[in-house]
Amino acid sequence: MAGVLMLAGMTACAQTARGVVQDTKQNTAAVRGAVETVDVKTAIIADKTIDSGAIDVDTYQDKKVVVLRGSVPTEAQKQKAGQIAKENASSYTIDNQLAVVPK
Repeated sequence: MAGVLMLAGMTACAQTARGVVQDTKQNTAAVRGAVETVDVKTAIIADKTIDSGAIDVDTYQDKKVVVLRGSVPTEAQKQKAGQIAKENASSYTIDNQLAVVPK
């Protein structure tokens, strides 16, 4: 009986340890994605040639994709925002979905 309880306890500890490792990996990925989002958004805001008020930046760490959504008034601003995203998230694919909506 004691052997069965010990085996059950060891199995539970192994499952818990695997769960902690998995949770840690998921949390680390989420933090990395958030850092990329902040880096890209900050760089776009800092560029005064871009009207960034309607730009949203989302990062999908699991797919290594940064998505730009929203609108800008010119095609040149759309292209510039995409370029800035590439420069600030170089290991990510950039999906530039910005719409050009003239003011």
